[in-house]
Amino acid sequence: MHANEVFKALADPTRREILQLLRRGEMTAGELTERVSSRVSKPSMSHHFAVLKEADLVTSRREGQQIFYALNTTVVEDVLTIIWGLLADGRPNEEPKT
Repeated sequence: MHANEVFKALADPTRREILQLLRRGEMTAGELTERVSSRVSKPSMSHHFAVLKEADLVTSRREGQQIFYALNTTVVEDVLTIIWGLLADGRPNEEPKT
């Protein structure tokens, strides 16, 4: 996990919304796009998915024509540990080893 990519991914409200939707479980790209498409074009959604994957916050798998996305809970837990460390004493905890 690279903290810079994670924080870049989390900086965007649409990407945070995607992560929040995925808390309920795996969803297809189409389902996610339907939920946020009133404000975001399909090409923009593809970019958001790519940023989230680059930050390793989500995993994806293809099944036929469908792409399914899910939270990468291990990385999300690592990010929360870093954030809690920053909030606790202003210094980051040791970064988890990947």
